[in-house]
Amino acid sequence: MTATARRTDTATDGGVRPRLAVLVTVLAAVLLLPAPAPASTARKSRPSALPAFSSCPALLSYARRNARRTGGRTGVPTRAGAFETQVLSAPSPVAREDAASSTPGQAGVPAPPPAAAGSPGRAAPSFSSTNVQEAGIDEPDIVKTDGRRVFAIANGRLHALDASGDAPVLVGTLELDGFGHQLLIRGDRVLVMTASSGGSASASSRSPVAFQGATVVLTEVDVSDPRAMAVRRTMQLDGSLVDARLTGATARVVVASSPDPVAPRAISRTAVRSFVPRTTLRSRVTNRTIRRSVVGCGSVRHPRQFSGLDLLTVLSIDLDKGLFDVDRDAIMAGAQTVYGSPTSLYVASQRYVRALESGSALPQSMRTEIHRFDASQQGQTSYAASGAVTGYVLNQYSLSEHDGALRVASTEEPQWFEGTQTRDSESFVTVLGATGLAPLGRVDGLGRGERIYAVRFVGDKGFVVTFRQVDPLYTLDLSDKADPKVLGELKILGYSAYLHPVSDDLLLGVGQDASAQGRTLGTQLSLFDVSDLRRPQRLAQASLGLGSSSQAEFDPHAFLFWKPTGLAVIPLSSYGRSDGRQTFQGVVGFRVGAASLAEAGRVAHPAAPDLEGFAPPIGRSLVIGERLHTLSFEGFGTSRLDTLAPLAFAPFPAPAQTGPPRPGPVPLPPPAVP
Repeated sequence: MTATARRTDTATDGGVRPRLAVLVTVLAAVLLLPAPAPASTARKSRPSALPAFSSCPALLSYARRNARRTGGRTGVPTRAGAFETQVLSAPSPVAREDAASSTPGQAGVPAPPPAAAGSPGRAAPSFSSTNVQEAGIDEPDIVKTDGRRVFAIANGRLHALDASGDAPVLVGTLELDGFGHQLLIRGDRVLVMTASSGGSASASSRSPVAFQGATVVLTEVDVSDPRAMAVRRTMQLDGSLVDARLTGATARVVVASSPDPVAPRAISRTAVRSFVPRTTLRSRVTNRTIRRSVVGCGSVRHPRQFSGLDLLTVLSIDLDKGLFDVDRDAIMAGAQTVYGSPTSLYVASQRYVRALESGSALPQSMRTEIHRFDASQQGQTSYAASGAVTGYVLNQYSLSEHDGALRVASTEEPQWFEGTQTRDSESFVTVLGATGLAPLGRVDGLGRGERIYAVRFVGDKGFVVTFRQVDPLYTLDLSDKADPKVLGELKILGYSAYLHPVSDDLLLGVGQDASAQGRTLGTQLSLFDVSDLRRPQRLAQASLGLGSSSQAEFDPHAFLFWKPTGLAVIPLSSYGRSDGRQTFQGVVGFRVGAASLAEAGRVAHPAAPDLEGFAPPIGRSLVIGERLHTLSFEGFGTSRLDTLAPLAFAPFPAPAQTGPPRPGPVPLPPPAVP
């Protein structure tokens, strides 16, 4: 955004001389004054750009006026789609039963590794990184490694393991507040992103609107000595963590802040801080606490057509410097889906529809707004353009930038009026110009009466899975931006919920097998030949049992594909017995051949006594050298990469334990075969 916001943060915690701080303050005051824009400004030459508020009174007037319009509600739908789809969620590890989904792990498509610490004379072994959508752009997850060290979240703690020897050793543990922790790492600095349900830092007794829901806490941790990890700074902001991306040294964190509903009679008494929350920075470097508005009023933009009272905030953090160096951008709109390309950050959200709240008329077609931010400069982000597509998007894989265009897959849900469905659902792939997000071309009519379950864009190719009773896998040619085409369609039973390109011609799908009536039967893997887009084929299928499910079906970070050996690993939970008891809990590996899928082995962690003999779910897998590592809330397991035979297990401290971690790996017996 502006250099002013960045200098303000730096001055308060980075030791900049006082006279510079005074100068910045004066400049900030001047820059917030409204000024007439010349006729040649970018705003006039870029009709897709959103206007910024001229002042705090202008922002407050807009917010109050539209709060009356929504009856005191925020006006943004709570989710992008009408279906309960879990995407990239890491449930809270507070309760042990829930900790499995937030167990650590790594997976397949390489992202730039963090700088490795340790002896400069020893090269780090090859290792897997978080399974990300775009190579070179890291995504937050619950485990990170640099090939020597592993940092993982389990039971509300940050655990550090030394993975440089034959058997990894747990060397340090740091207590964390909150829940839903996720990590990004840059060298010896870890950024922990956490949700908290404490009181609002922005609440005011004189304002009837407050941010009293979730709070995002960003924690900067020094991990230069994994045995003594130390918190350096924390930043608190009222709102919900949407997602984040790390490009080079810059972490871009997207937060959605929703003011609580307010009684219509109290709207006239609302203040600016009712709609623009504050950040609280606490530094253990300088022992200072700094409170300020998350962004200046003059830097908040708004859609030309009202899109709710939520505040979409992008915090850009230079991790080489730390949390005191933060660039800030904001739009008064929703934030539900985040996608990052090498030079852009896209944030998508459903547009406000008046009829959904009033119920007075048949609502217009749902539309998803997409806002593009320029992310080409280190440590900075700047708003660039906005556009819209029909319907809602499933997740981040529904968006992809390539060759100057943004491709967006969306589903328009069926509409109902007086108990009658007025039209069937259908899906689209829309091509927008990446610079201004103007529409260039569109394919419609995909999966009429169905909705999208999975999307993957690879270069000029697109793959879309829709489902109701059978799984049509559509193959698209996107080489002509103005005239995208569906070239092929493959109908099979079941569906794929995640698609992973294992080569130029092969696509691996993870999803559910299903009966001819559309009833799901259990997890299945499908290997597709997409070398000829006009005739896609399924070359191999592996069904993993009645009643089975995999976290990889809704969380791509749980999927691992290790290309050097063609090994795919997914978590698996199976409850196939008639009494509903567990038959297997762990991960299963498959060798992916040119036309085959062969099970390579299974890994299970030791059953915990307090789980009545149940094995803990394994949430992530990662490769370091010749070892496959698996993580659950119970600990860190090590297996052979070729056979998946267990080698060692390093347990994590129990949640109630306050002493030092239990050191060293212990031998593991082979897991029981289900």
